[in-house]
Amino acid sequence: MLPSDNSYIGVIDKKDSRIFGKKLPNDLEVILKTLEPFQKKIQGIVVESTHNWYWLVDGLQEARYKVHLANPAEMQQYSGMKYTDDTWDSYWLAHLLRLGILPEGYIYPKEIRPVRDLLRKRTMLVRHRTAHILSLQNMVNRNTGRKVNVNDAKRLSEEKISEQLTDEHHKMAVQSDKAVIDFFHEQIDRIEKAVLKEVKLRYPFEELLTVPGIGKILGITIMLETGDINWFPTVSDYSSYCRCVSSKKVSNGKKKGEGNKKNGNKYLAWAYVEAANFMVRYSEPARRGYQRKAAKTNKIVAIKALSNKIARACYFIIKDQTPFDPRKLFQ
Repeated sequence: MLPSDNSYIGVIDKKDSRIFGKKLPNDLEVILKTLEPFQKKIQGIVVESTHNWYWLVDGLQEARYKVHLANPAEMQQYSGMKYTDDTWDSYWLAHLLRLGILPEGYIYPKEIRPVRDLLRKRTMLVRHRTAHILSLQNMVNRNTGRKVNVNDAKRLSEEKISEQLTDEHHKMAVQSDKAVIDFFHEQIDRIEKAVLKEVKLRYPFEELLTVPGIGKILGITIMLETGDINWFPTVSDYSSYCRCVSSKKVSNGKKKGEGNKKNGNKYLAWAYVEAANFMVRYSEPARRGYQRKAAKTNKIVAIKALSNKIARACYFIIKDQTPFDPRKLFQ
C-alpha cells in the first residue's frame, strides 16, 4: 500500500501465509533495504496505482524487481467486509497477484513520462488562461454591452481597455486579467516549443494529423496519453478510457444510478473535446452534425457526442494506420 507519506509492505508465500509485514516511510533506500532479504525469492511486487507511484515503481524496476501496478478501480474485495486497513489491503494485493487475477494498470515508460507530464502542465495552463479570457469578456460585456471574441481578448491593448472602460476599478480588473492571460500565453508557447523540439509524432500515430482539428500539439498529447494502442482490445474500451462514454445505469428506460465518472484518462477526454471544438470550426460535415445534435439536446452534449466520434475514429486511425475519412464519421 502507498499512502502519501508511508508504505506498508506485506510479503506472502505460495501458500498465502504472511511471512513479513511492516510499515515504512516513503524512502526508497529504506524500502529496498527491507526487501533485500527476500529479493531472490520474490516473484513480483504489487504497487497500488496512487498519485505518487512513479518514484517507487521506477526504483523497484531499477533494482530488478518485477513490478505490477494495481488498478484500484477494477479490484473487487469480499462483499460484506466491515473493516480494512493498509495492512489488510497490502496482503490482499499480494493474494490477487499470487492467484493471477490482479487487475493491472499500464506502467508508462519512464523515459517519455516527463514530456507527457509537461503537456499535462500545458493543459492546466490553457484552462487557467481560458478562465481569465472569460472573465475579461464578461467584464467588458457587462459594463459596455460589447462582445469581445477570444482573439481580440488576447490582443487587447492598454489603449483599447481605456477606450472601452471608464471606471478605474473596471480598468484595473481587465488589466489584471490581460496580464495573467499574457503570462499564461508565454508559458504555453514555451512549453509547446520545448515539446515539439523533443518529441515528434511517431508510428502508428502520424495519421492523426489527417483529422481536422488535430494539430501537432494535440496529436502528441493523444499519442503520449494513449501509449500502446494494443492495451485497448476494442474501440469501446478506448472510448471508455477517454471518458467519452456515459456512466449511467439504466433499467427499463429509467436511470438507476451512475458508474465511476472519473474512471479513465481526463487528459484524453480534454484532448478530444478540444479536437471536437476545432473540428466544428474547420469541417462543414462536423459543423452540420454538431448543429443537428445541439438542436435536439444542447451544445455541451453535442460537443461531447462529437468528441466520442473523434475518439472512436482515432482508435481505428491509429490501429489500422488509415487516414481520416469524414464519410465514415458522419454517414
